[in-house]
Amino acid sequence: MSNNLPRQDAMRLLLAGIADDLQAYPQLNDLLQQQFQAALRHKAAELGPVAEAISTLVDTMQERRALRVALVQRLVGPNGTMLQAFALLKNAARERMEADWNTLEQAVIGCKVLSKRNGDLLVEQYTIMQRVLHGEEQIYAPA
Repeated sequence: MSNNLPRQDAMRLLLAGIADDLQAYPQLNDLLQQQFQAALRHKAAELGPVAEAISTLVDTMQERRALRVALVQRLVGPNGTMLQAFALLKNAARERMEADWNTLEQAVIGCKVLSKRNGDLLVEQYTIMQRVLHGEEQIYAPA
């Protein structure tokens, strides 16, 4: 990103990216729920397309996050934070963006929890399947 970008345009892009992520996280949440249901019901045919959709959405969100970091650095310096960038806004806009940011942070946490749950389930299923197919490494543990 160019440092020649006017500050007003940088702020506009920053706010637009947050708005886009606020819309994307419910989609990610839904996809993670679909993934869990497909795994729970052993519907392997559904897992591939859902995983691809999750990957595509996460890649897009990661690109926005990287841009957001660059925009904050443009606005408030290399060690700048979102709250410092929001402080450049007028009161009503700043309060709204801080609230949106908090909502976004909660959505991120929620999706991380769902993603871990899904990963744990898939690992457990894989481990069980390996035991069924290949047997136990050691049926009797040494005393």
